[in-house]
Amino acid sequence: MEWVGRLCCAGVEDRLRFIPSRAGGMTWQWTRKARMNPNLIKKAFVLDTNVILHDAKCLDRFGPHDVIVPITVIEELDRFKRGHDDLSFQARQFLRTLDELAGAILDRDGVSLGPDRGRIRVCLGEPLDEKLRVSFMQDAPDHRILNSAIRLQGRRPELTVVLISKDTNLRLKAKAMGVIAEDYEADKVRSFDELYTGKRVVLEVDPEQIEAFFQSDEPVPADTLGQLQDLVANECFVLKAGSKSVLATYSSERHAFSRITRRTAFGIQPRNAEQTFALNALLDENIRLVTLSGRAGTGKTLLALAAALEQRAKFRQVLLARPIVPLSNRDLGFLPGDVQEKLAPYMQPLFDNLNVIRSQFKETDPETKRISEMLEHEKLLITPLSYIRGRTLQRMYFIVDEAQNLTPHEVKTVITRAAEGTKIVFTGDLHQIDHPYLDALSNGLSHLVNRMKNQSLFAHVTLEKGERSVLADLASELL
Repeated sequence: MEWVGRLCCAGVEDRLRFIPSRAGGMTWQWTRKARMNPNLIKKAFVLDTNVILHDAKCLDRFGPHDVIVPITVIEELDRFKRGHDDLSFQARQFLRTLDELAGAILDRDGVSLGPDRGRIRVCLGEPLDEKLRVSFMQDAPDHRILNSAIRLQGRRPELTVVLISKDTNLRLKAKAMGVIAEDYEADKVRSFDELYTGKRVVLEVDPEQIEAFFQSDEPVPADTLGQLQDLVANECFVLKAGSKSVLATYSSERHAFSRITRRTAFGIQPRNAEQTFALNALLDENIRLVTLSGRAGTGKTLLALAAALEQRAKFRQVLLARPIVPLSNRDLGFLPGDVQEKLAPYMQPLFDNLNVIRSQFKETDPETKRISEMLEHEKLLITPLSYIRGRTLQRMYFIVDEAQNLTPHEVKTVITRAAEGTKIVFTGDLHQIDHPYLDALSNGLSHLVNRMKNQSLFAHVTLEKGERSVLADLASELL
């Protein structure tokens, strides 16, 4: 049997088949099925609380499909709305949006999200489904949210019900109950392999092209290296021709390549090509936003701090910050003392890098005294990232460490604090994420690199070679 024709319209596909008949001959038969077009098959997305806390504007991401908000989610958002952190901000913003959409009343049919959009409605509580009551001993918010999806699926079999959650455990529970469950992927990078690294190694370059970089300090026109395609603003290159090589960076404004020379910043000298690329971007006055990613020991934070100290005269203050997330997201419990003493364990990695720079000089050297004076007069300030909301950063060199533990919205919040003359640097390891609802593709650092790529004010370098010690490098590879 085989179909020999089809007619598609209004989300339905009619197929004409030539099949054997009961009388022993052949006959024509029409069959009808829904077309596999995701925009035409109606879906209902049930939202978990963590999706809203991750992105308050998530309602704009579901196209023509319906959005269901369980009443349990509204109840949980009420607990988060009071406060000054990012979660409180997201909760308040979503509740205001929902209130504006609802108008005077939000009935069981919901309200439209806009032209060519689906509808949003709040799903009221119902008795737990029998499968849930048997499987789980306790009545938890997650189970009530899952119950909303199961009940909706039973009442509306024509709908494809999808539970959207950033909680892996809830997604697994949903799948075990026969409910489709997906992560919220609106701000996710498509694949880790596609993440921009900021650098390329190009082999078999014409020796004359290499020589052109050394003949003059002027930029080399990009057209003279026609083999390099898909150039990205501030992308770095290792160009090789046999035993000859040159380090270069591409300027989109000039449409030309400039040679990168090894530079020293406050006693710190780059040990490999990647660190040379990173330090060049950190010291470039025209680049106002830099991201450095790489595993432990590659020198991300050390290079950023050294570059900041080297350029201290150009900035009013050097500010170092990091999100307060303990190892594996485990709270250290009560810590005595004032605010600074409580935060000291979290800030210690930044002080460690500062001590490495200090160790390059003798106690009597002016550079050592200068660091002490900067700390004393708060020209060099180490602080938690929690206090950044509402500030305006004027002429600051702002370094954000462990940025892989930030959400995309938190990264946006930091960058929008920048006033004229401010430079912001994000550093982080995409393989060491301690946030329970983030991964290598959905965290703020990956999102930032993906969205800012090819902007003339932005540069990114992925550091791969560890320089801390042979032992640290071996542990990063094998453990």
